[in-house]
Amino acid sequence: QVQLVESGGGSVQAGGSLRLSCAASGYTGRSYYMGWFRQAPGKEREGVAAIDTYDTTTYADSVKGRFTVSRDNAKNTLYLQMNSLEPEDTAMYFCAADPRWPRWGRLGPKSYNYWGQGTQVTISS
Repeated sequence: QVQLVESGGGSVQAGGSLRLSCAASGYTGRSYYMGWFRQAPGKEREGVAAIDTYDTTTYADSVKGRFTVSRDNAKNTLYLQMNSLEPEDTAMYFCAADPRWPRWGRLGPKSYNYWGQGTQVTISS
């Protein structure tokens, strides 16, 4: 059974950095498409960054140049390095995974069947 556990969230001031981690179990290697999503109160869940089985990355326009997604296959861990954080980045961040081709796009939440519980990121101005 696939399980995803996020960590690394917290509260920082605008301009700061955070690194999120997502520890995966129940599968190994790069056989899964993976992504980071976020959801702010009253808003829909949105895709932030994704990485496919060839380590090709995709980013939402709002985070391009600031966020970097990567994975360590030996540790079965997905990362999201977030720099130059803005108050608008405040949200609950989730990692997601799925072995199938992302039918609804790499940043589409419907493309992913497995989800973690989330980690809160709060950016103060």
